[in-house]
Amino acid sequence: MFLLRVTGALDAGRVPYAVVGGHAVTLHGTMRETLDLDVALRFSESSFQLAEKALRSLSLEPRLPVTASEVCRFRKDYIRNRNLMEWSFFNHADSSEMVDVILTHDLATMRVIRIRVRDQFVKVASIEDLIRMKEESGRPQDLEDVRALRDCYAAPSAASNGVHNAWRSGERVLASLAQGTHARSGKG
Repeated sequence: MFLLRVTGALDAGRVPYAVVGGHAVTLHGTMRETLDLDVALRFSESSFQLAEKALRSLSLEPRLPVTASEVCRFRKDYIRNRNLMEWSFFNHADSSEMVDVILTHDLATMRVIRIRVRDQFVKVASIEDLIRMKEESGRPQDLEDVRALRDCYAAPSAASNGVHNAWRSGERVLASLAQGTHARSGKG
């Protein structure tokens, strides 16, 4: 499963991260089809460098010819002047394998929870932070995600020790991710 390969590589590389976007919506128990995997990092040069190294270890290459140091240093300029909201990576051999490093939200401002997927824990932005990010985006799909998350969680459940079991929150929605039958379009 691509999600677990990426988060496993980030964990092995000691990269502070949180899954955000469509995969996070799914991990919180709401049906959501997406292809790319969105992650938030701390806005530090070392975090960007560690993430780049971990993603490259999975044969994921940046779409743009820029280094981690450049992305971190010129992040605000990229957003303001080039409308670049994410630093995208993809696999030349499998175009369905894509990761977007979100440039608009600093992990340091988020609450991260751990959700069990199979035998691995995945770090995911809290529902509150995910809703905030999606409301700020204002895109129709993001606003639909907000509605779905609120419908699914009238009040966010407090899992013990910040661990949430994806089986309880509807791991059935992960089946399409695990089987590779998820949509080939859409943004997370």
